[in-house]
Amino acid sequence: MALTFSDIFKFIAAVILPPLGVFLERGCTQDLCINILLTCLGWIPGVIHAFYIILKY
Repeated sequence: MALTFSDIFKFIAAVILPPLGVFLERGCTQDLCINILLTCLGWIPGVIHAFYIILKY
């Protein structure tokens, strides 16, 4: 899957605040809830999940 120009901004948002990157990609869905929980456990799990969601969709 090719990356678009907007994906760059989503990656930047995901590094700063991981749930924001997921929200920009998927909206208010189950993925956002999972990412919020992972971010509460630690910043790195939230970032990894956000990158996965951005790359997958």
